[in-house]
Parts: sequence; structure tokens; C-alpha cells
Amino acid sequence: MDITDVGQLWDMPLLNAPAHAEWDTHASKEPRMHRIHPYPAKFPAFLAERGIGYARSAGVRVKTVGDIFCGCGTVAHEARRLGLGFWGCDINPVATLIARTKSADLCPIEFRSILARVMRRAPKAKGDIQLAPSARERLSRWFRPEQFADLAKVLNAIRQVLPEPSPLQDAYLCTFSAILKPCSQWQQRAIKPTLDVGKHPPEVFATFMKHALSVAQAIEESGDLSRSPTAVIELGNALSVGLPKRQIDLLVSSPPYVTSYEYADLHQLSSLFLGYTDDHRQLRDGSIGSTQHDFRLAKGIRDLNRTATRTVFSLYEQDKRAAQSVANYFIDMQAIAGRARRIVRPGGIAMFVIGNTKYRGVDVDNASHLTESLLLAGFKTVRATKRSISNKAATPYRTATGKFSRTQTSNHIYSHEYVLMAHR
Repeated sequence: MDITDVGQLWDMPLLNAPAHAEWDTHASKEPRMHRIHPYPAKFPAFLAERGIGYARSAGVRVKTVGDIFCGCGTVAHEARRLGLGFWGCDINPVATLIARTKSADLCPIEFRSILARVMRRAPKAKGDIQLAPSARERLSRWFRPEQFADLAKVLNAIRQVLPEPSPLQDAYLCTFSAILKPCSQWQQRAIKPTLDVGKHPPEVFATFMKHALSVAQAIEESGDLSRSPTAVIELGNALSVGLPKRQIDLLVSSPPYVTSYEYADLHQLSSLFLGYTDDHRQLRDGSIGSTQHDFRLAKGIRDLNRTATRTVFSLYEQDKRAAQSVANYFIDMQAIAGRARRIVRPGGIAMFVIGNTKYRGVDVDNASHLTESLLLAGFKTVRATKRSISNKAATPYRTATGKFSRTQTSNHIYSHEYVLMAHR
């Protein structure tokens, strides 16, 4: 594959990096397993396979793949589908639940058998669950009493039929999680939390049954994964989670953006209903670039690399608070580059897919910053290509609720992103 060698020219922006069509789209339809649970800014599955192909063409023998921002487990599933080992982590418990489900070796016959038992128990199950007052108050904002009661019945039935942690329990909790937004007063198709009091949500039991049958189809389509090494999915901060027992051959990851949505807010219904937290805001702690960090700009500026320093000083003239937020993000991403070098074996490759953004009117060159960070962390070279994001080219803006739009708003979306290949 023809990819530009950035080499040591990390102080130059990547805006002129050539685009290569093979990184834009994939001819075949994405496996159904990647659609079992909605997830914002989902990593395109075909990019994982492209990355593996690139690494092999570069002479890397790929047996293990990793992802330090594994999200809903797209790379995990693709690795197992291709017979490879996988290690990954994410700070979001809803994400790791989905990732464990997508990378598990499940039997469709057993899954359907459990479904019949759950549906028999659900109508007779208790229509309430144990919740902290704060969680109950928050959920009451999103669910009508009758919807909440039926959802509680389904969840209690799942826990009665599958009382112990297992891949099957994960699969059913994931299925349950996927129907929470449709069955709530969350505005249809809105990404950001947006209340729609006039919405008429569908009947819970029928919605759960329909989605569970779709998950069963996805499991059937995935085939037998038992011959692949078991995937390891860790719940934890990418900067502090325990490293894999052995260094991996290829890291494939898509970091969060400095202006990304708060995933804790987007998954609050699942986090609260499943008991992962009593207050979804607590799950923001430790996220990359989080404003929870106590970063002192005057003192911490010396820790920023060249690209970061230029951007932060440009922002500082516009908005001091925004400058601090971006500095938080850059400091964390520089640390991520160092973690990546520790995770990837000598001779291996770290692949990052990342786009640039605009913050308070200032262009934030995330791709150049990460390239510089990877080289300073000790990677020998970084090769880069630009890929188009077709749906964002047609609808380059988002509305206040997160919907794609052709109408100009303050939330502009870039129509391309960069694939960085850091050679260890």
C-alpha cells in the first residue's frame, strides 16, 4: 500500500498527505454483529482488516491485535473472526459489555433457548429493581412508569435465568441495553441526551424479543469462533490499566477527539439501569482530555510538544478555558503514545485513525500532534494516509442534538481523517 512516510517531519502538518481510495470504503456489507448495539462514532470494521493487511505487507507476522480505546469491540470481533488473539481496554463499562459480547464464542441454539425462558418469566417478574435514589431520579426523567416497570421485568427475568456472570449473560444484558433508548423518551435519532415528552415508545416485551432475534442472527452469521484465541477485554483507563501479559504485534485504535461527546452521558441509561454507577457523571473521571484533570497551563506548558504548544497558544488568545481543555487532551495523548510503544513489540506497528477538529474557531491538528507524539515516544517512523468519510462529506454539520445536517451550524464535521502507521 502506498502510504506517505512522514519520517521525522513531524513539525509539518499532514494536510497534504495523499488520499488512497482503499481506505475509504469496503465493498462488502459490515457483519451483522457490529449492529447489535448502537454506538456513536463507531470504528469502521473494514479498517481493522486493512490494518492487518498493511502490517503483513510490511513484513509483520500478525498473531495478536490490540486496541487501547476498544469501544464497542469492532476490532476485537474482527480479530477473532480472522483467527487472531486480541487484547483491549476501555474506560466505559457499557462499551466493554458490548465488546465482550461481540468477541464471545456464543452458540445461537443456546441463545434462542435462553430467550424462550426469559420471555416466559418476564411477564411474572418484579416490575422494579434496586437503585440508588440518585439513579432512580435520573431514570424517571427518561422513562414513563409503565415502560420502566416492563424493562425492570425483562432485566429481572434475565438475571433469574442467568444468575452468574457468563458470556451468555453479557449477551443478554447487551441486548437489553440496546433497547433502552428506543423504549425511553430520548428523542429519536438524537445522539446527545435530548428529552422528547411527546414520543410514544414501543412496547417493551415485543421490542426486546425482536432485537434478541436479531442478535441470534448475528451470532449465527459469525460462525464458530472457538478456534480463535479468547479475547481479553479490560475495563479501565488506557493510561493506567494493566498492560497485556505479552506485547502485541499490531495495535489498531481510534482515539477520542478533543471535542468528542461525553460517552458517559450518551450511555447513561444503560449505566444506571445495569447498576454500573449511581451517578453517570462519575464515569467521566479519567477519560482522555477530561476537564477533571488538574492541569495548570502556566506550569504544564513545558510538557507539551511543538504541535500542541502552537495550538494551545493560539487558543489561549481566544479562550483560556478552551486552551486548558485542549492542553489536557494533548498531554494525555502524548502519554498514550508512550503506552502504545510499551504495548507493541519491537518490529510491530501501532495504527491510529484520527481526524482533525476545530475548537473555538482554532484548527486543532490532532493527526500531526499524535504523529509527533509517536515519534518522540520512540517509534522509528510514522507513515500516513488520508481517508474520506463519505457520510460526513454529504452532511458536514451536526445539530444541537447531534444529528447530521446539511444546514450550516457551529458544529462542523471534517470530511476526512488520517490513518497513521507507527513502526516500532
